[in-house]
Amino acid sequence: MTIAFTPGEPGGIGPDLAVIFAQKKSTNNLLTFADPDILLKRAKQLNLPLKIVESEHSSAKQQLCVYPIKTNGVVNTGMLNVENAQYVLNTLDIATEFCLNGQCDALVTGPIHKGIINTVNPGFTGHTEYLASLANTEKTVMMLATKGLRVALATTHLPLSQVAQNIQQESLEKTIRIIHNSLEGYGIIHPRIVVCGLNPHAGEDGCLGREEIDIINPLIQQLNQQGLNLAGSVPADTAFTVDALKGVDCVLSMYHDQGLPVLKTLGFKKAVNITLGLPFIRTSVDHGTALSLAGSGNISLGSLHTALEYAQDFINKKNV
Repeated sequence: MTIAFTPGEPGGIGPDLAVIFAQKKSTNNLLTFADPDILLKRAKQLNLPLKIVESEHSSAKQQLCVYPIKTNGVVNTGMLNVENAQYVLNTLDIATEFCLNGQCDALVTGPIHKGIINTVNPGFTGHTEYLASLANTEKTVMMLATKGLRVALATTHLPLSQVAQNIQQESLEKTIRIIHNSLEGYGIIHPRIVVCGLNPHAGEDGCLGREEIDIINPLIQQLNQQGLNLAGSVPADTAFTVDALKGVDCVLSMYHDQGLPVLKTLGFKKAVNITLGLPFIRTSVDHGTALSLAGSGNISLGSLHTALEYAQDFINKKNV
């Protein structure tokens, strides 16, 4: 079993994650797609030993398996450099190719800086959409998970002003079916999915918006008649209470900041971002580049460990 890891923005804490991870012998066979010089420089800054092994197999302490990809510009710890935007995309391109051709069993991604990448790829909105494009996948779903809660998104990285127009029955049905099929693939039988409303109080019978009446509720009824197990549309301000979450396998939020603040409050540093619908397994840390912490050693590997654990668990279930 080999898991690909892309550290992401080289000026941020992604290289730190790789270096600190390498300090302990691991059962995870990690292949890091990065510039070896950046990793060695960061290890020296962190005052940690590191040996680079250009191989796909090594779990020895203080060793890191690396597929070498050179940066385009100078990397200064804690600073962004637009010249390295293409480097970040190169790591994703090659790691994805390894996953698609079976050389790696899953992909774990570190944090990226969307603004920098937009300098070379205008319109870039995030890992989820970019990986879908690389894999020629029509539809993917972003889901975050922590202990006791999974939250999937009907829309991902959109301005709030564009969310309502992107809540349509066709795309919403594809999203729900991907969630349902993926959860079943992970061993959850007949998963219970709660669907949030878009508007306050789920529209309050049309007084606060009609998306629930015209789009969301009719679809829920239709899919339940076809054998799915959906509840909704539920007002988002009550969907995440302890009682409401009993027996729930996933909550589908209509937009990014409707559900993710709740999940990250419950499980920040111990949460994982999962892309559903890709032809390979992809998980990610749930935090950003943290430029101010790069090179400090004052970071947590909690989210990386969680991402690796989920990836390994998915691989095991896939191979059953």
